[in-house]
Amino acid sequence: MTEDDVNSPGGQTNGNSEELREHEVRTALLDLLAEVGTVTATEAASRLGYSSGLCSFHLRQLARHGHIEEAPHSGGRARPWRLKQQTHAAGASMEEQFGDLARGLEDESWQRWLTRRDEAPSEWRHDEAFSAVAYLTPEEMSRIADVIRRALAPYQDREQRPLARPDGARPVALITRLFPLLPHAADSADQD
Repeated sequence: MTEDDVNSPGGQTNGNSEELREHEVRTALLDLLAEVGTVTATEAASRLGYSSGLCSFHLRQLARHGHIEEAPHSGGRARPWRLKQQTHAAGASMEEQFGDLARGLEDESWQRWLTRRDEAPSEWRHDEAFSAVAYLTPEEMSRIADVIRRALAPYQDREQRPLARPDGARPVALITRLFPLLPHAADSADQD
């Protein structure tokens, strides 16, 4: 796979890498909108290094799924977009709302992987998903998160520096969620 395959909207990619790229583009667009407020596809393309057609497509997809909306404008061809003006949970900050959106996109990518992994080349048809429960203090939970971030740090520049990628490297979703498990509420209907 070449850099052009990853960065061009019509590049020849298998379903899995294309889906990961879609997640990457949409996340970059959402990050940009959170940073600057409103953006057109052309402005996004200029800032993010993708084509305006690719940005336009993904902006429309984000709008279709209710994550962003057209920003008011005075006509013309320019079509500015902004994060959807909505209230999620009462009192939820923009950071919390964006986190919910990012987790939703991660879940969507995971579900596509599960249903379409047989389309990936044979050497990529497995995943390394796992989960565990550990009894930790808040400080220990933070230390584990720091260890994971440090373990991933040597690979972070490969997104911006394609020449640093070894042969055969593909985009891989790396998702870690550390959170305390809350007790289940007593449900009298389930009790005999």
